[in-house]
Amino acid sequence: MPFPRLPRWSTGLGAGKRVQGFGWERAHVFCDLCFLASLGIRTSVLLKLKDPCSKYNFLKPEHGRIQQIGCSFTFYGASLLLEYFFKMFYVGVDVGTASVRAALVTREGLLKSTAEEPIRIWEPQPEQCVQSSSEIWKKCCTVVQRVVNGVERSQIRGIGFDATCSLVVLDEFFQPVSVCHSGDTDKNVVMWMDHRAAEQAVRITNTGHPVLSRVGGVMSPEMQPPKLLWLKENLEESCWNKAAHFFDLPDFLSWKATGSLRRSLCTLVCKWTYCPPEGWNDSFWTAIKLSDLLENNYSKIGNVTSPPGSPLGQGLTAEAAADLGLNPGTAVGASLIDAHAGGLGVIGADVEGFNLPCEHQPITSRMAMICGTSTCHMAISDKPLFVPGVWGPCLSAMVPGFWLNEGGQSATGRLIDHMVKGHAAYNQLQEQAKQRCPFAGENIYSYLNSHLNTMTDPSSPVDLLTPSLHVWPDFHGNRSPLADPTLKGMVIGLTCSQTVEDLALLYLATVQALALGTLHILEAMKEAGHDIKTIFLCGGLSKNPLYVKVHANATGLPVVLPDQMEAVLVGAAVLGACASKDYNSIQEAMSKMAKVGQVVWPDDKVKSFYKRKYSVFLRLVDHQREYQALMNPR
Repeated sequence: MPFPRLPRWSTGLGAGKRVQGFGWERAHVFCDLCFLASLGIRTSVLLKLKDPCSKYNFLKPEHGRIQQIGCSFTFYGASLLLEYFFKMFYVGVDVGTASVRAALVTREGLLKSTAEEPIRIWEPQPEQCVQSSSEIWKKCCTVVQRVVNGVERSQIRGIGFDATCSLVVLDEFFQPVSVCHSGDTDKNVVMWMDHRAAEQAVRITNTGHPVLSRVGGVMSPEMQPPKLLWLKENLEESCWNKAAHFFDLPDFLSWKATGSLRRSLCTLVCKWTYCPPEGWNDSFWTAIKLSDLLENNYSKIGNVTSPPGSPLGQGLTAEAAADLGLNPGTAVGASLIDAHAGGLGVIGADVEGFNLPCEHQPITSRMAMICGTSTCHMAISDKPLFVPGVWGPCLSAMVPGFWLNEGGQSATGRLIDHMVKGHAAYNQLQEQAKQRCPFAGENIYSYLNSHLNTMTDPSSPVDLLTPSLHVWPDFHGNRSPLADPTLKGMVIGLTCSQTVEDLALLYLATVQALALGTLHILEAMKEAGHDIKTIFLCGGLSKNPLYVKVHANATGLPVVLPDQMEAVLVGAAVLGACASKDYNSIQEAMSKMAKVGQVVWPDDKVKSFYKRKYSVFLRLVDHQREYQALMNPR
């Protein structure tokens, strides 16, 4: 019989005879990986299927995945046995706020190697935070080269990028354009957390345009339209008139890799007011005085979109492949915002056997929290749900076919650092942590967590240490659910004491405030129709046991931690896996590559405590607004 060749999903195998029975089966094939194939010699191969099926004549992706291969052949009269395990890998690249990371990820979602490089942040003026797209790409290349070192390039099937929703500006020759008054072209990225456009955001909100219903009714200064308007109003000659391409940072990386100007549906829908299937709304851009963006069918901000994970262009260009240390043509998936990649890395995990309330429930009963410098709360639904103060609903922005609502807190890890490192006892804390582990030093948060345990009775939860210390955590404004960037942080219950114990209590109260902020977002989502039963946590703060436990206790929901703690990188790798066609869909890829690691359950003993503390929490913001009204009479 003929031996037609199958695509590379089959780990390099050609075609086999009828697959029968279960377990190991013999078939005669041409093997792309074996040098004998180049000589026209057919080898005898043993196939072991994960989900064997006997009724199909040929192996197909949906009829079982090859787990192992044992290859025996006769060559020049000598009988040899060759057993090998062929691995397929994907590269995930994550550009966070202060660093670029990459990981080499297996088909099962296991991280084989990781690398990280810092990236610079400049603050040329108050509320301004900028970066360099050239430096970011250079660091991407560095970390990818490191993680693929020692691996056959042919085994790397795809690459995916995620990044913060920062704004990149390039000219008609794709060269950087400065976003600063200084004119320094190296500073051409307006960071996500840059709040220079707060006044422009208010003006856009005041238009009351219908597209604002997709961003919770309020335009955030962290989105791209107000940033674009600021650039036009403040840097018209030096920036606006020179700019020919405005990219969200994830789309910039995709363009650098493939040369494709297609934008990710994720970025345009979530941060630019793009509304599929209609697309851009001309009247919105006209209303906010940016009608010049309509020229050439929105060529400056993109007019063709791709769903996350769909293949872009012809894969890696020769130039990008050389920069990254990969093969030209390696599949590149349409990118995601970093938080959305984290969502892919956790929310689809198989939870069977963990007795979670979301077991045997639709995926819409889960919320992904991606917590690092800031925190994003990602909830999906099978129909559009409009949550005041929460971004969305956005169709297919994270999981194709589902509507996404995205809540968030603008400063979480950043706030904890601010509170701890700005305390008078911080130097003393560092010294104590160093003394406990003199050779390597101890992570200050690990030390604080253990120190809190010494401050209470072993039978009493540490949560109860803060009955008279309360924090309102919006030191960088409120993203959700109040959508008020003018709100400020508050601390109630301070004394004159400046000991390490006081620092520890302030740290605990700050973490509790962040958890109560999450509860605030959850309640807004619930009122709009979401039914969240389980929280899936990832990101840097998910490595802090106190942060995790307090979130379970304050929300009353179980918190799931991923098996692979770098879930954002797994999510980025999912994009590469989908682009390579090794998986048929995002849903299939994330269900296979995301896994449950640990479940943290809420403690019923503190349920009443958090109910009371939440009442105080809500009164804090009411009081702040009352004080603002008193001091700013109209």
